[in-house]
Amino acid sequence: MPALRKASLLTFAALLAGCASGPLTSPAPALIPSAPAPQPAPVPELRPGVPAGYLGHALPDSLALLPPPPAKGTPAFARDQAVSRASQKLKSGPRYALASRDADLRFPQVASTFSCALGVPISQQDTPRLYLLLQRSLVDAGLATYAAKDHYKRTRPFVFYKEKTCFPADEASLRTDGSYPSGHTSISWAWALLLSELSPAQADALLARGRAFGENRLICNAHWQSDVLQGRAVAAGTVAVLHANEVFAADMRAARAEIDSLRGSGVVPQDCDAEAAALKVKIPGVE
Repeated sequence: MPALRKASLLTFAALLAGCASGPLTSPAPALIPSAPAPQPAPVPELRPGVPAGYLGHALPDSLALLPPPPAKGTPAFARDQAVSRASQKLKSGPRYALASRDADLRFPQVASTFSCALGVPISQQDTPRLYLLLQRSLVDAGLATYAAKDHYKRTRPFVFYKEKTCFPADEASLRTDGSYPSGHTSISWAWALLLSELSPAQADALLARGRAFGENRLICNAHWQSDVLQGRAVAAGTVAVLHANEVFAADMRAARAEIDSLRGSGVVPQDCDAEAAALKVKIPGVE
């Protein structure tokens, strides 16, 4: 494995090993279906508990895909700064609590991110094939950002302004992890695209949740707006490449069957009101 890719993998793995969750609790699990869903076959692991992605080295090249980040002193960077400062006015209340929870990429917590938007609970017990699909695609969408991250090594807002983030456990890793593009955004937008394909009737809610997840990185003081916007481009490229992978295609079919079965059973996620209230809070100046 090339030294640069190995370093990126270690950095990304460190971010997946963050500590405490944010103050907003995840949606409560639903009632367990009467018959447990069959568990997927084991896959190779990057580290204990972190399954490898589907793509291996066949990731889209974010350095080739994206333009350079806005340079200091340009109008584009001034816009990034304006949005950053506006987002920091939301450092209390329900949207900040949601942003703090969204910062934690660890499973099983992060698997429930889209449960309310999807309308069915997502968990290793209720939807094991979908759970694994999310785990593996997270790795691909996250690692796909590192060609650009490692090249540009853009300074993050909290470092630039000598401030804090919404998730202190990650700050040491983030200080040396390039800001451009946003890995959290790439992951959340990839998931939003995949889940919209699996459940088209819920596409509007799923895409809105995916966008909010990425934009929450602004509130967390971890990314500039241009990082978030270009994170979506990396996600789209990753999803396009994933569709050429036969193992991924089989997991998509199995995940769709799980969703359809669970929806037919009438099981729904619980305690979605707090998330709905948080999503109503908008970030000033966000495009």
